[in-house]
Amino acid sequence: MTPVEGTRWWFDSGSAALDFAYTGPLVADPDDDSGAGAELLLGLDDLLGWLGERFGEVQGVPRPGDLEDARGLRDAIARLAVAAAAGEELPASDIDIVNLFAATPDVPPALPGGNRQAGHASVRVPQALSTLAREAVRLFGPEAGGRIHPCSADDCSIIYLDTSRAGSRRWCSMQRCGNRAKVRKHRAKAAAQAQ
Repeated sequence: MTPVEGTRWWFDSGSAALDFAYTGPLVADPDDDSGAGAELLLGLDDLLGWLGERFGEVQGVPRPGDLEDARGLRDAIARLAVAAAAGEELPASDIDIVNLFAATPDVPPALPGGNRQAGHASVRVPQALSTLAREAVRLFGPEAGGRIHPCSADDCSIIYLDTSRAGSRRWCSMQRCGNRAKVRKHRAKAAAQAQ
């Protein structure tokens, strides 16, 4: 992600489905300056590039509706993430969208090193979207156990899946918000001691 100040920072959402949601306007707070929320899927080439980085080369000619389908799934995942992070009931219409995509054939898993690669070598856009939807089913289902959180920093509203062992992750990125919080705490402590 590239925040407003122009420096790059590392962010691990903890989930490919959440990463996909961040290709668009997944921001719980419209005043957030994190660099999240920009539309990254401006055309089919952007979609194919993003999917290609995660699934390998996408095969076949994309269908005319692939970009709209991808944005629809992405936006549903984003709304579910915002609701889950706020502890709200998940919108039924977005659950229906995710379930619809999850019901279609996904990218089959394959062990590397064999002599034949059945299915996995020919990933198509609908398969990749189905795989992301199936991950979203796990993300928002009981398996996640309430581990979807917004960043604890006052000036950030990025949402992530807390994959830490103790479930105690507080910031979207230690490199960005964690360091800022520690610097503020250190300065406040130093100022209090100086008085």
